Amino acid sequence: MVEHGGPFPDPLAGRHVVVLGLARQGRALGRWLPTVGARVTLSDSRPAEALGDALTGLDVERVSLALGGHPLALLDDCDVLCVSGGVPLTLPIVQEALRRGVRVTNDAQLFLERCPALVIGITGSAGKTTTTALTGEIGRCAGLRTFVGGNIGEVLLDDLPALRPDDLVVMELSSFQLELMTVSPPVAGVLNVTPNHLDRHGRMDAYIAAKSHIYAHQNSHDIAIFGRDDPQARAMSRDAPGRVAEFSLQERVLSGAYLRGDELLVTVGDSAPGTAYEVVCARTVIRLRGDHNVLNTLAACALAGAARLPVEAMRAAIAAFTGVEHRLETVAVIGGVTWVNDSIATAPERVVAALHSYSEPIVLLAGGRDKNLPWAEMAALAATRCPVVICFGEYGPRVAEHMEQARLARPGALLERVEVAGDLEAAVARARALARPGDVVLLSPGGTSYDAYVDFAGRGQHFRQLVRALGA
Repeated sequence: MVEHGGPFPDPLAGRHVVVLGLARQGRALGRWLPTVGARVTLSDSRPAEALGDALTGLDVERVSLALGGHPLALLDDCDVLCVSGGVPLTLPIVQEALRRGVRVTNDAQLFLERCPALVIGITGSAGKTTTTALTGEIGRCAGLRTFVGGNIGEVLLDDLPALRPDDLVVMELSSFQLELMTVSPPVAGVLNVTPNHLDRHGRMDAYIAAKSHIYAHQNSHDIAIFGRDDPQARAMSRDAPGRVAEFSLQERVLSGAYLRGDELLVTVGDSAPGTAYEVVCARTVIRLRGDHNVLNTLAACALAGAARLPVEAMRAAIAAFTGVEHRLETVAVIGGVTWVNDSIATAPERVVAALHSYSEPIVLLAGGRDKNLPWAEMAALAATRCPVVICFGEYGPRVAEHMEQARLARPGALLERVEVAGDLEAAVARARALARPGDVVLLSPGGTSYDAYVDFAGRGQHFRQLVRALGA
């Protein structure tokens, strides 16, 4: 029985859908697909005993399981292959599906194809979670029933049956999701595009191509918002098929949002470019540290303006917004030392933004697993801002080499000490011994967490526990 609630059967009704990966997105597909009448097989490379509670909440009578690998035989009766975000498209089963002409898709595409509400989609190499969360708060302050999810929070397929045309959806989209997609949200934002996830995409042009899907399939009535201060995002704006707006910290834009002196200005709706601006608030109203968060706030205003949300809602949301956990999150102040959790910083570029957010001396904790990204700029800045850098995790020894090279290249640099600690716990212990009152101990790793944790949130939670134990 088709349970999707619409007057017509869903296009997937009666089709056999194979889902690869039983992480968050795969489990959501396993819950939703049976409700529209699909025949479902869930496949994971892990055996059942390694899945923990991944099968909890699934109707095992309505789905089949293929665990311990992804055999090509799964494609013999497969109409659609759904790939979770963490599953690489280089897997043999994905490549074979493409060769056979089997449709390969994901949860984000299936959601966008069916969503009755206005969708604001947001992507970028940095800042997209903060921008997504703030844009969602603007929607709520505007009185709209607002759903926020995608690459963060809830998988929005779970909310699909409850969505109405007058709702608002704010959706964070990663390059992993976008590289498969052939549909774009009607309001799309590209914050910035800098080297990231090259361990997955291989080349920068492939990464850029994946990001471009957030606007590439728009129509002429849709609108895409680009970060004018980012060279790659600015270049991509020339290829947008619909209307274009921008946001900038550095210069006036004709449509979108920008900083004029100490004020955030925005255009709303269909005003002729460059003719009608409204003051949102003073920069000092923003409660988040750093120029990058002023830029994220401008991006949220530009997106909200494109969606015709009132300036009053922007103003109220900005004044109340205190940020997202694991992003320059102050955990504690102990003995005059401020401990900050920036575990989300999984690329050196994000560490640069974090270092620029503090005027105090910084004891930096950096490391994790590398993503084949350049570290020279981050190391050069750290040498001028950090008296101590403690390197941990799988890539810790190489980070220490980058730091030593930067220190030696700058006689008289602030950096006095570079140490290697095996793991985060050891790094926190050394930071406690070396930090002085007035310092900031900043966990801003620059690498992913996958050498030791499930994700960056797990790493950030462990950091919190370690710091709070120091306070106790």
